[in-house]
Amino acid sequence: VQLQASGGGLVQPGGSLRLSCVASGFTLDDYAIAWFRQAPGKEREGVSCASKSDDRTYYADSVKGRFTISRDNAKNTMYLQMNSLKPEDTAVYYCATSRGNWFLWDDYDHWGQGTLVTVSS
Repeated sequence: VQLQASGGGLVQPGGSLRLSCVASGFTLDDYAIAWFRQAPGKEREGVSCASKSDDRTYYADSVKGRFTISRDNAKNTMYLQMNSLKPEDTAVYYCATSRGNWFLWDDYDHWGQGTLVTVSS
């Protein structure tokens, strides 16, 4: 049972990246999904989450209108499309899943290994 995140890298301010997280050993569409991030010297924070059926989503105020969470059940993969990136988006990004309440960060208990996003000119 594993989540494998990828897609991070160095991008200039205003640029875009798409993070991917492939699930193996379980079916992603049975779970709520989320992306978290941890910037240097800061606590981990929830960025976005989606209900099991994707009919409900949430975005932190800091990324609303710029980031989009999604999944492709056929590929057992979840995504985070990040546009208009800012230096303050620099962090390690983690994907996570939950069989609990989709809107409760503490219910996310299965984690990927993280992928580093650096926004800098």
